[in-house]
Amino acid sequence: MTAARATAPPLVPATDIHRSAGGRGVTGVHRAPGARAVTDALQAPGSRTGTDARQAVTDAAHAAVPISLGEVNERSALLARFDRSYLVPVRTFLRLAEQLTDSRRRGGGGFRALTIDGRRAFRYHSTYYDTPGLRSFHDHRQGRRLRFKIRERVYEDTGERQFEIKLKGGRGDTVKHRRLLAGAGFPPDVLLDVPPDAPPDISPDVLLGTPPDADCRAFLARTLCHAYGIDAPEGLAPSLGTDYLRVTLVADGERVTCDAGLVCSDLRTGRAVRCDPALVLVEVKTAGHLGAADRLLHACGVRPAVFTKYCGGFAALRPSLPANRWRRAAARAFGAPSPPGAALSADRGSAPDPGAALPGYPRAGGDWPRPRGGAA
Repeated sequence: MTAARATAPPLVPATDIHRSAGGRGVTGVHRAPGARAVTDALQAPGSRTGTDARQAVTDAAHAAVPISLGEVNERSALLARFDRSYLVPVRTFLRLAEQLTDSRRRGGGGFRALTIDGRRAFRYHSTYYDTPGLRSFHDHRQGRRLRFKIRERVYEDTGERQFEIKLKGGRGDTVKHRRLLAGAGFPPDVLLDVPPDAPPDISPDVLLGTPPDADCRAFLARTLCHAYGIDAPEGLAPSLGTDYLRVTLVADGERVTCDAGLVCSDLRTGRAVRCDPALVLVEVKTAGHLGAADRLLHACGVRPAVFTKYCGGFAALRPSLPANRWRRAAARAFGAPSPPGAALSADRGSAPDPGAALPGYPRAGGDWPRPRGGAA
C-alpha cells in the first residue's frame, strides 16, 4: 500500500506531458567540531511552505512503485554519465514527482523508487578529501580537463562505506570509481557527534579524521595514473562534510536523485551551512541525452543550476574563495554568506527553530534570478 500524496495541479498542460517527457578500519567517519549542531540542523523539521523538503521527498518515494538495488544496477547503474543539477521549490518538486511516478506515463511507465529492506529514504554522509591548498576545488573552478573529486561516502542506515573517485571524462561526462571499505560503520551516537567527553585539548586530527589509508591511496594512484596519466596529490586530508536525506527515482537509463536537508560542514574550521528547507536538490543522471525529468523541469521554467555540493558548499562557507561560478546558486541554496569568522553553534540539548537561520546566516529563500548554464 502506498502512502497518500498531496495532490497538485499538473506541472505542464496534460496535452504537453508526454511530448515533454519524450521519449572502519580504513579511513573512518569524520565529523567537524560542532557536529551536533550540524546534526540538529539536518533533523530540524518544518519549512515556510507547509511541507518541507524532507517530507516531500519521503512522500514522493512512498507513492511510487518500489525497485530493488539489484534492478537499479541492471537498468540504470550509470557509473559513467552526465549530471544536471536543479534547485527545485517543494511545490514544484511534488508536481514533478507525481508526473514522473505516474504508471500511465508513455515510454515504459512511471519512475520507481529505490527500496532497500522496506526503506525508501536514506541518510548519506560524505567526507571529501583535498590538499591543504584545495587543489580539487580550484581545478574545478578553473575548468581543468583533468579534474577529480575524492570522497568517502557512508550510507548511514546500513553502515556501508565506499571510497569514491569522480573523474571528468573526455566528453565532459562524470566517471565514478568506487572501492568498498571494510567494516560496517559506527553506532549512531558516534556517527552523529564528537565524543561528549572529549577533552578540550583533544587533537584536531581525532575530531576531523585522518587522511585516506594506504589501500585507498594506492587505489587513488592507480585510478589517476590509468585515467589521466598523473600522480595522486600529496597531503590529502578531510576538507568538507555533507549530510542529507536522499530518495532515488529510477527509469531505464535515467536516475533522478532527490536530496533534502543538505548540510555542508567545513572540516577545517567547524563552520556549517544548511540548505533552505523549501528546496529539493534534484540531480538528473543520464547517459548523455536530456531525460524526462529535465524536460518536465524545463517546461516549468526551472533550469539547471551551476551547483555541486562540494564547490557550492565551499562557496557558501568560505566567502573569500574565488568561487563566482557557484556563488549565485550557493546564495539561493544557503542564503547570503556570513562575515568571516562566524561559526555555527547550537545548544546541544535543544533543536533550533526550524524556520530560523543558522547562527551567522540569514534566512534563505525568496525569489532569486534564474541561474545560467549547466551543472558544474
